[in-house]
Amino acid sequence: MIGFFDSGFGGLTVMKSVVERLPSYDYYYLGDNARVPYGTRSARLVYEFTRQAVDYLFREGCPVIVIACNTASASALRRIQQEYLPRVWPKRRVLGVVRPSAEAVVERGGRSVGILATEGVVTSNAYITEIHKLDPSVHVVQQACPLLVPIVEAGEHDRPVADAAVAAYLESLFEQADRLDTILLACTHYPVLKSQLERHVPPGVEIVEQGPVVAEKLEDYFKRHPRLENMISRKGKRIFRTTDSCDRFDRLAGMFYGEFISSELVRLEGAS
Repeated sequence: MIGFFDSGFGGLTVMKSVVERLPSYDYYYLGDNARVPYGTRSARLVYEFTRQAVDYLFREGCPVIVIACNTASASALRRIQQEYLPRVWPKRRVLGVVRPSAEAVVERGGRSVGILATEGVVTSNAYITEIHKLDPSVHVVQQACPLLVPIVEAGEHDRPVADAAVAAYLESLFEQADRLDTILLACTHYPVLKSQLERHVPPGVEIVEQGPVVAEKLEDYFKRHPRLENMISRKGKRIFRTTDSCDRFDRLAGMFYGEFISSELVRLEGAS
């Protein structure tokens, strides 16, 4: 199985794109809804929460995990990859969403790029760092959007409050640059707000979602790592787990995944 982890529902938008592109694999989704949002947490807590999720998914039989959470990818992934995996899970792999998204922006020719993200991702400067590793000449500005994840998680994405928040954050983003050619939705919750974003983004500005990007990059990764790819089961399984109310998860998850979901409740080791 391919494991997917997010602090809540947003990672389902990524998993949906991957399933559409690579339908033969088994998939296992874990949402830590009991502790969402991660974007305002300390780096220490984000790492600990992410490590707990990684352990859980590996124990459930996932040889590879996609951290479909920008905050966890920005704050915890490198430490997980460099320190934790070699010591505890040396034959398993954990991938993130920051690097493939940065690659996609540069590959598409973005020259003036706006990043919409959580406070934690903006503070980490992870996207500025990764984009400038690939092309230091790209101009990058960022805007933290602390209200968007709670609005989406509350199911208020189609209410006036969502439109007002999107408009305000975009106004602040465009104040930082004379002209933007690309906006990266650096939070997997934000595609749910795409209609609002398109309403307030000027014509000619490309909005990049992470789901299709990660799906394409993951397919390429498996081609380059056939040993790992051969470890993934193919029985048509789609498993969904949450650390909070299953009823609420199932009710809201369809908004992200596009079809009915039946989840089960789990408790991560070390969680209170």
